[in-house]
Amino acid sequence: MYLYKATCPEIPNPKQKNSRNPGGVGVPTQGLGQGRLIKQVSMGPGSQSYAPVMLWATNKANNAGQLKQLEEFLNFHSLSLHDTVRSQTGMVYRNLGKSGLRVSCLGLGTWVTFGGQITDEVAEQLMTIAYESGVNLFDTAEVYAGGRAEIILGNIIKKKCWRRSSLVITTKLYWGGKAETERGLSRKHIIEGLKGSLQRMQMEYVDVVFANRPDSNTPMEEIVRAMTYVINQGMAMYWGTSRWTAMEIMEAYSVARQFNLIPPVCEQAEYHLFQREKVEVQLPELYHKIGVGAMTWSPLACGIITGKYENGIPESSRASMKSYQWLKEKIVSEDGRKQQAKLKELNHIAEKLGCTLPQLAVAWCLRNEGVSSVLLGTSNPEQLTENLGAIQVLPKMTSHIVSDIDHILGNRPYTKKDYRS
Repeated sequence: MYLYKATCPEIPNPKQKNSRNPGGVGVPTQGLGQGRLIKQVSMGPGSQSYAPVMLWATNKANNAGQLKQLEEFLNFHSLSLHDTVRSQTGMVYRNLGKSGLRVSCLGLGTWVTFGGQITDEVAEQLMTIAYESGVNLFDTAEVYAGGRAEIILGNIIKKKCWRRSSLVITTKLYWGGKAETERGLSRKHIIEGLKGSLQRMQMEYVDVVFANRPDSNTPMEEIVRAMTYVINQGMAMYWGTSRWTAMEIMEAYSVARQFNLIPPVCEQAEYHLFQREKVEVQLPELYHKIGVGAMTWSPLACGIITGKYENGIPESSRASMKSYQWLKEKIVSEDGRKQQAKLKELNHIAEKLGCTLPQLAVAWCLRNEGVSSVLLGTSNPEQLTENLGAIQVLPKMTSHIVSDIDHILGNRPYTKKDYRS
């Protein structure tokens, strides 16, 4: 028999005696949550009956036994709790925002590198190292190298015969071509642009499709409806935003809720030691209110944090490329010189922790629990292996270490919590 208890009183008193109820009849029990169905559990004739909440402690004590039973069940089906990529590689996985999608906390980006700075062979080496290290997130965009980055990514995945279900592939839409209808976030371009990306990658779907920047020429309702359409058509699993303001993301969410459409789950944002405001102040509020997570990029500030620009601009560096004149100007500026001075101080902390400066910088990004994943952009296997080592540094990022870093940087943004205190 079931009884419905509509109130939520105090926690049950463990000293309170349970009445005998051999028949296992349902009785009102104090402390069960509002709107809970309560059923008495009988241990047999003449024994006491216990409500589920009274058995909670016993169940907790039996967790080890239940775990053993689960292991036996999995072994029967040739599976194991420990036979996973997570246990084998030590990779950390997090939910993408408040969605159920599990992504590696470190992902591999293809901006500048794939189809540009590196050869196809090096790209394959990088993806192989990443995949074998537990990375399941690979990010690209229709605009990267004029679409060639997507082609290379797809060719490598097909060549390696990796299971599509083991990967999280994301791409971004906005700049699809020179024609007026080949760019922006119109319904036409979102649908046609994603179809083009899928053809280049030789895939049936992407896991997340991002709006690469806001589009003032397209109504928000049209954008959200188009994203909902490609998801309903099986061309994508989720959609997100990139370089959008908190207000624009909130508008997209409101439109989705108003018309029963699908809201975005993630925002791609720049985040590193010298760029903190958006990820540390604006996005956490969006996460708690509407479940939008953060996928961050450029953890090394386009290579500035590696320290390689300390004595000038190396010929093979990104800043030496013609299309990155802005980066060169930023490095040689007064602010750039101040940043290099701070990096020298941070290097002492890295030495203290037994890691490199890039590893410290990546681990510093990961210490933010609001960050679902950090996208790495590397041009050689040695850099990627070094950056992946940030996983081992993450446990060392204590509040004391983070405080020391904040003291050196002097740019910690104030949050609402700081103002209240």
